[in-house]
Amino acid sequence: MKRYAVSKLLEWKNKQNRKPLIIQGARQVGKTWLAREFGREHFSKVAYIRFDNNPQIHALFQSDYDISRIVLGLQIEVGFPITPEDTLIIFDEIQECPQAITSLKYFCENARQYAIIAAGSLLGLSATTSTGFPVGKVDFINLYPMTYCEFLEATQNVQLAELLQSRDWAMITTFKNRYIELLRQYYYVGGMPEVVASFVADRDFKKVREIQENLLISYRNDFSKHAPISTVPRIQMVWDSVPTQLARENKKFIYSAVKDSYRAKDLEIALTWLTQAGLIYNVNAVSKVAFPLDAYRENAFKTFFLDVGLLAAKSGLSAQTLLGENAIFQEFKGALAEQYVQQELRASSDVVPYYWASANLEIDFLFQTETCVVPIEVKAEENLRSKSLKSFCQKNRTNRAVRASMADYLQQSVPLQNQSTGEGGYMLVNVPLYAISQLTAVLQEV
Repeated sequence: MKRYAVSKLLEWKNKQNRKPLIIQGARQVGKTWLAREFGREHFSKVAYIRFDNNPQIHALFQSDYDISRIVLGLQIEVGFPITPEDTLIIFDEIQECPQAITSLKYFCENARQYAIIAAGSLLGLSATTSTGFPVGKVDFINLYPMTYCEFLEATQNVQLAELLQSRDWAMITTFKNRYIELLRQYYYVGGMPEVVASFVADRDFKKVREIQENLLISYRNDFSKHAPISTVPRIQMVWDSVPTQLARENKKFIYSAVKDSYRAKDLEIALTWLTQAGLIYNVNAVSKVAFPLDAYRENAFKTFFLDVGLLAAKSGLSAQTLLGENAIFQEFKGALAEQYVQQELRASSDVVPYYWASANLEIDFLFQTETCVVPIEVKAEENLRSKSLKSFCQKNRTNRAVRASMADYLQQSVPLQNQSTGEGGYMLVNVPLYAISQLTAVLQEV
């Protein structure tokens, strides 16, 4: 399967003064596969070192950080010479050996000629700060579940993916029904590589759901394995509450919806654990629409899963409900659409989304470009009414706004009455949900 993150790895490989690289991401999003596939395609040799259940390799990093000695030990382990010009070194499950994480500092300072990619649990990596995390001595990329375009390519719809990337909107609209059909499939299957691989092989929605449920069980088992015992019940309750939180019209995370008596202080550690593990993402509200958005971040937030398919599985949505037209399902469609959009914003556009709410108005997402703050309103179907969006743009003098819906691509100038000048307006761009991966490129062209 093709992962677009390979292009980021190639940029890293060709940097003049590259540092060791850490691929960050939740378990099972494909970090190991990506590193090994990149090594196979772009290096003559791959020295693959796995740290779990390997005491011999652990011992290699215990005494000192002499790079010559460490490289000699690695060569003995893999059984061939490690030559800097054509060998990729992969440290997998590196969180199992904190000393190996620390060694990246010395590879950076004394032996940058070696190409090193490290992959490991987000939670394990974040826990190594006390043992000497190599701050400033490593590069990072974030890996997320497969995007909709990657799903298209995996399901042998490469030309449809390429057409989206061309942004030929007239031609894209011609194939609108096919894009929508595949997007509904993506809502059910999601982007976890093992799940996508099963769907590609068998086209069996029942098998897809079995794998998703096994993944959910494995994540739940991680709670007991890695989290403090006293915190595990609260982690499980937060995890279980996410679909319920998203099902409400106001999707702001409510602590008492987890348990009646709970407040922020009761769930802070559980929420932190889940976010550090990459299993949930919090989208914070902002109090003011100004640069930088993060400076105006509030404590209020909406919580999303790492993957839209896992959200569908956790919610017990059947394939018939998701792929068909079920009137009972209309309300939760909005939750899936928002889950999908925030997931695509992070994975396809490297965007950190926020949201804005005031009185009875809410903007689903905001993000900042180099020159402006862009509001995004998400519609699960073709509903084009944008009362909140228009009020937001009027109040904040925004010159661009985005509506993500199942409607066709459209640019339109929306006039606003400015109290001081009597004129004004903003450019509203309707981006089809299935094309939201193209959002940043679209905004550069508007």
